[in-house]
Order: sequence, then structure tokens, then C-alpha cells
Amino acid sequence: MVLAVKRPGPGRPRTRPEAVLGDKAYSGRGNRTLLRSKRITAVIPQRADEIGHRQRRGSAGGRPPAFDKVTYKNRNVVERSFNDHKQWRGIATRYDKHAAIYRGGVVLRAITLWLHA
Repeated sequence: MVLAVKRPGPGRPRTRPEAVLGDKAYSGRGNRTLLRSKRITAVIPQRADEIGHRQRRGSAGGRPPAFDKVTYKNRNVVERSFNDHKQWRGIATRYDKHAAIYRGGVVLRAITLWLHA
């Protein structure tokens, strides 16, 4: 499955995201290097030990990577959505053997959440 976002005018759809939001577990150098090579903004906070190592090295440690706090704050909307879906036992535990059945459960949960709102 390929991500394809249509453009407002003519042209091919965009297939590369503008930014990737992640938690501190994905703040490693390898992830940041890969995203930078593909010209994708990494909105990932640094772990405390990474900050300490960089500061301990002084000016040789370089400057901290850019971090957009406002964009990162919007990440919780997606997290809360996942948590709402996981309230159903079948979705949380993935008992279904077939992907189509599991997807049906996810869609049904989304409908019930929408109707409840």
C-alpha cells in the first residue's frame, strides 16, 4: 500500500510525507539520517541520555536536532484514537485469523465511535 496524497492542481500525487512524528524510542542517529536523506522532517524528541552525551562533548557534540513542539503536541490525537480502538478486545488482542475480518472489526469500531460522538 502506497501513500498517495492528491495535489490541488494537475500533477502526480505526493508520495513522501512532509514530516514523521515519533516518540523518543525512534530518536537514534540511524533514523534521523535516513529521514534526512529522504528530505523528511523528523519531529522526534531527544532522549535524556542523548542530550547528556552531546552536552558532555561540548562544542564537539554539535547542536541539537531541530524539534517542533507544536507539531509534536498534535501527535496525541493519533495516540488517543488508537487507544479508543483498542478498547475492543478483538482489536487489542488480534484474535482474527484473516486480515479482512480484522479490518471489518476496526471499521465497525470506528463507526461506533463516530455514532457515540
